[in-house]
Amino acid sequence: MPSFRSTVITSLIWKFLERSSSQMASFVVSIVLARILAPEDFGLIALVLVFTNIAGVFIQAGFSTALVQKKDADNIDFSSVFFVSLAIAVVFYVALFACAPLIASFYERNELVPVIRCLSFTLIIGVFNSIQNAYVARHMLFKKLFFRSICAVIPSGIAGIFFAYYGFGVWALVIQQLANVSLMCIFMWFTVKWRPQLLFSWARVKELLSFGWKLLCSSLLDVVYGNLHSLVIGKIFAPTVLGFYSRGSHFPSIIISNINSSIQAVLFPAFSMYQDDKSRLKQLVRRSIVTSSFVIVPLMAMLAALAEPLVLVVLGEKWLPCVPFVQIYCFIYSFWPIHTSNLSAINAVGRSDIFLKLEIIKKIVGLLMLVLFIYYFRTPIGIACSGAVTSIMASFINAYPNKTLLNYGYAEQMKDIFPSYLLSFGIGLVLFYVSSLGLSPIFQLIILPICGCVIYVAIAKLLQLEGVVYLLNMICEYSVKRKKFA
Repeated sequence: MPSFRSTVITSLIWKFLERSSSQMASFVVSIVLARILAPEDFGLIALVLVFTNIAGVFIQAGFSTALVQKKDADNIDFSSVFFVSLAIAVVFYVALFACAPLIASFYERNELVPVIRCLSFTLIIGVFNSIQNAYVARHMLFKKLFFRSICAVIPSGIAGIFFAYYGFGVWALVIQQLANVSLMCIFMWFTVKWRPQLLFSWARVKELLSFGWKLLCSSLLDVVYGNLHSLVIGKIFAPTVLGFYSRGSHFPSIIISNINSSIQAVLFPAFSMYQDDKSRLKQLVRRSIVTSSFVIVPLMAMLAALAEPLVLVVLGEKWLPCVPFVQIYCFIYSFWPIHTSNLSAINAVGRSDIFLKLEIIKKIVGLLMLVLFIYYFRTPIGIACSGAVTSIMASFINAYPNKTLLNYGYAEQMKDIFPSYLLSFGIGLVLFYVSSLGLSPIFQLIILPICGCVIYVAIAKLLQLEGVVYLLNMICEYSVKRKKFA
């Protein structure tokens, strides 16, 4: 029977494949759509997503994490959460349907009314996906997510491109979103065994809520703050500017979604299994931070260095104003391994109260930075830079509690990841210098990333950095186990 370590590695690989394949397909679709549609169309859809994302927190956050964290969760728990989430989704859909004219009036864009009313329906469909995802995460059945994502992204992308080509504008993006969520729900229904049953227990709901309400509030703060930049840019500037901002942040988020989200999705249930063994949990958290930083930070550095040729080749010259946003968000996302590993550990030991306090502190800091940068700069780039400053401060805030909980504080974490950051910064500077020499953009995108990765891994191997040693050992071990069980 496979060991726990082997299960975690296998789950991580399948989760990564699921995220990378779906994101790659989505990326290709977004490229085609960006070449057909105007930046204003993406700006309009970003305005609507501010509100649907916030509403979605009440449906998908808190309870889902509590189901994964609870040691003895059964079908009564899952079914009870499903019916509560469905009721919440209906309430929010009705609220957004009724408030659509007010939201459109706030942005002074009347065409948003039908868009909001249609796109908000994804909240109800998302209830099924959130509970099924919790079931998959709890039982580490990430292989099933791989097939679901592929089967949903490709047809929905084709539908979006079809309607964009025939001049539907922003409605092509609405159709794509609705089709994607609906297909995910349909395919998960046939690939995951869990079904809602006529079972309900207020006692179970209250038990899960005692843990989940803090995570819900934390997620709400995080999503509201995360969309606050879009809200401000959309209100102060034209939707076209928001389109540039949205596309610029999208490029680095693809890498983060593929790698960091995969690691977090797998490691949270893994952390939870060792929540009573603090020494073992510290080892897992440390390994998570070191390994994810070793992979993510150099990718962010290389993407920032090659942002201009990438945007020029992939999206076209009309999207070049989004280059600064790509670079700023590369810097922001380079700190995510610290954020997610520390927060997952705090949740795994059941300290959602600390998690909530951290989110409140970070959002207060972030809001102050946002107001300060708006006051002094009042430019889209200045608003984005406020997020970069906040990300640095948040890395310290997120790590602080684990000094006490796991005896793994900020100073020790920085010492562990400093080699990866220093080496990545050097590689990024070299690539940025070479890209400024006037070489062909296509040549830069084909040759420079390969050279950067080879040099990075070679130097890391020469210096015997822990990240590369662990990854190579993990790959070898997985290959041996695959041959053994084949």
